[in-house]
Amino acid sequence: MKVQPVLMTAIDASAAATTTSQAINVENAKKVTLLFTRTLHSSGSTSFAVTGSVDGITFVTLNMMIDNVTNAIAEGLTRVAASSLASNTSKMYALDLENFGYKEIKVVATRTTDGSATAKVLIEV
Repeated sequence: MKVQPVLMTAIDASAAATTTSQAINVENAKKVTLLFTRTLHSSGSTSFAVTGSVDGITFVTLNMMIDNVTNAIAEGLTRVAASSLASNTSKMYALDLENFGYKEIKVVATRTTDGSATAKVLIEV
């Protein structure tokens, strides 16, 4: 029997300057896809990042978000630590689970000036 992917809202339309989601268990995940959205924009930006933990206690900022961009470099996929959105827009990333494993992750959104931030996480097991 195939298990259906689980879509969860990690950050829900937060207007706070900095918002950190609750810990999200990903220890059995085969794929993790992240969707970051900024709305109510007039100026400024929102920076989204992901922290990961192998023990559920110590969380470290990950440089393992695979950017959804055209691959133009010889090294392979483009990995980033953060995504900055400076308009009413959305951007999608995959978390690198081929080279790293995590017990839990958290999404962090840092807002400058104005706007609202939403982060959704799709987990496939």
